Amino acid sequence: MIKNMLRGLAALSLSLIPLIAPAPAQADEVLQLAAALDQVRVADESRAGYTRHKFKHWNSGLDVGDGCNTRAEVLLAEAVEAPTVAASCKLSGGEWTSYYDGVEVNDPGKLDIDHMVPLAEAWDSGASAWTPARREAYANDQDASTSLVAVTARSNRQKADQDPRDWMPPLPSAHCRYISEWVGTKLRWNLAADNAEMDALAVFAHGDCAKTAVIFTPAP
Repeated sequence: MIKNMLRGLAALSLSLIPLIAPAPAQADEVLQLAAALDQVRVADESRAGYTRHKFKHWNSGLDVGDGCNTRAEVLLAEAVEAPTVAASCKLSGGEWTSYYDGVEVNDPGKLDIDHMVPLAEAWDSGASAWTPARREAYANDQDASTSLVAVTARSNRQKADQDPRDWMPPLPSAHCRYISEWVGTKLRWNLAADNAEMDALAVFAHGDCAKTAVIFTPAP
């Protein structure tokens, strides 16, 4: 009798597994640029209350046990030639190509990790209403390979917090990739765009970049 009871409990436990199993990972969405742009919310922007420290970065990254912060992990992930990793995740050597300007870099100290949609722009576009934890997740987002990008410090600082209305990569062949990654990041994090920004993006979506795909996965 006891054995029968145990079998019954085991069967009941197995029947409950589908109810408590984690949900499957969300699939990437793939849209042509114009269709993707149609999904971006249009709203006025406001920088009231913004300070950079409201987006905690860099944190301990994806692998909390590797001793590397988000910046170092992005550098390791994007290296064309892997750098040497010393104690405390000190990087030396290696090689990277900055896609904004096509410059090859072999000193990690000469690279910045750019937030595709700058922190200030994210704040203007909806992040001001987020929790501190969500802003930290945004500022350290390595789950989408396009959210953070290793580029020359010069190009990143020229870009600053400007949107595509006011700044584009100096390398013309990078424009369609840049616009698709900008729009994809806005969709991933459900960030809005104001009318002037939408007008600037539409020029690319209905022009030279019309056939460019936007690939994104909505953030958790």
